Parts: sequence; C-alpha cells; structure tokens
Amino acid sequence: MISKRTRAVAKLMRFYSKYSIRLTVENFMLGIRLYGTKKVASFCFVMTRNILMDGKIREEEWSTIRRVYKYSKNPVNEWKQLCIYVLEIFNKQTIDVLTVCMDEFVDQNVSIIDFLKTNVKSVEECYLYHVYKEKNMDWHIAYLLNNITINGKLCSMVNISNKNFDGKIPKNLKELNIYNSQWIGYEKLLEIDCKSVVLEKNQISNEQWNMFLKKWIAMETHLNLEYLELDYRELDRFRALVLHDIPHEVLDRGVKRVLKT
Repeated sequence: MISKRTRAVAKLMRFYSKYSIRLTVENFMLGIRLYGTKKVASFCFVMTRNILMDGKIREEEWSTIRRVYKYSKNPVNEWKQLCIYVLEIFNKQTIDVLTVCMDEFVDQNVSIIDFLKTNVKSVEECYLYHVYKEKNMDWHIAYLLNNITINGKLCSMVNISNKNFDGKIPKNLKELNIYNSQWIGYEKLLEIDCKSVVLEKNQISNEQWNMFLKKWIAMETHLNLEYLELDYRELDRFRALVLHDIPHEVLDRGVKRVLKT
C-alpha cells in the first residue's frame, strides 16, 4: 500500500525490537495493533462488517491508543493481506499477542488458522474464548492448538465439551491458565509442561492430586513447574483429603518474605 522505495527504507530501519504486534479476531472485527516503545503508544487498524464504522477514528482518553476502522464485505481476506504487509515491513516472524473469539468467524476459523500457520512462525501469548457457550467449538480449538506454535502463555476461557478433547497443550510454556478445565483429567495433567499453571473448575479427584503432588515433590514429573493454583477448594478440606501425608506449610496472606542474595 506504500511505494517500493518507502517500503525499502522502512525495512532498513532498526527499530523493530521496540515494537510489538497483536492480532485480534473478536466482536465481528479483525484487528492489527502495533505497540510502540515501552508498550505505551499504539495504533490499531480494524476491519469491520459494520459499514457505519467505515473511516471512523477513535482515540482512547485513558491511553494513547488510536483505532482506525475500515468497512469490508470480506474483512477476513483484507485482514490477511494487511497482516502480510505489516509482517513484511516490521520484519516480524513472531506475533506478540493473538486473541481469538472462536465463534465470531466460525465458517472461516480454519482459513484464519491456516493463514497464521503459513505466515507466522510462532505466537508469544495466546488468548482464546467464545461467547455462545452452547456452540461446540472443540474441533476448532483443537485445530488451532495443533497448528499454531505458542511459546510463552496460553490463556483459555473456552468451554470444552468433550472430556476426550484431543487438542495439544503447548510444551515449555511460562504460563498456562485454563479457566474451564473440566476436560483436564489426570493423564492430561501429566502432559502439562509449564512453569505457572492455573486450573479452575477441574474435575481431578483428591486421590489423584495427592499422587500428582508426591510425583512433583519427588521430581518424577513437571520439572519446570514452579507455581500451581487451583480454585473451589476449602483449605481445611484440601489439607485433610489431599495433603494429609504430604509435608506442607500454610502461610498467612499478610506475611511477606524477602529473598536476599
């Protein structure tokens, strides 16, 4: 969309490391956000099916974010083309953040995922959710997880319907947050490889948590795990049923410890 000379000059600049790129697929719109230095200033280009938004420019009062909207009958294709331009100009192979609402463009999920697989080497942080819980998105979510390389963080707020869900959980993550983890059974738990793990609404039994913690302490599993958070557990009940034969310490939340080196 710019001249060949301008493109050549931009590609010779050495500012790439100061900028991050975020891709969004949500709210019936597709966005490309460029974060400037120190992730303060940003520009967001948004493809939308809403013709009334065409040409609109919005600036957030509470931050330095400018959003520019463009109407398109086929926003997915135009978004893909713009992604190619941006990745080329900024010499990027890795996307900093990918946010996908899985049921916004259901009929084009596979096309979007295939495009990312072809044009993006990896994603640092990935956020997945869907709005209409009655829609079964298991296959689409598994297809994304099995085809997109996620390096740092995966945050899933989707409802997985099938306990035999075959999506692959990325390995060697820094953070894994699954807020609807009913599909995470004991065998799937043992496959997780991550430093920080948050599992909400999990269905793993007390006996299985006891076995897992013993394996973890004995360094038989999850060698990278440093932080584990569970919800909906009464502490006294958890101590009685899970930690009854495991040495542990309960800390007062008001106590702060400082590690001196």
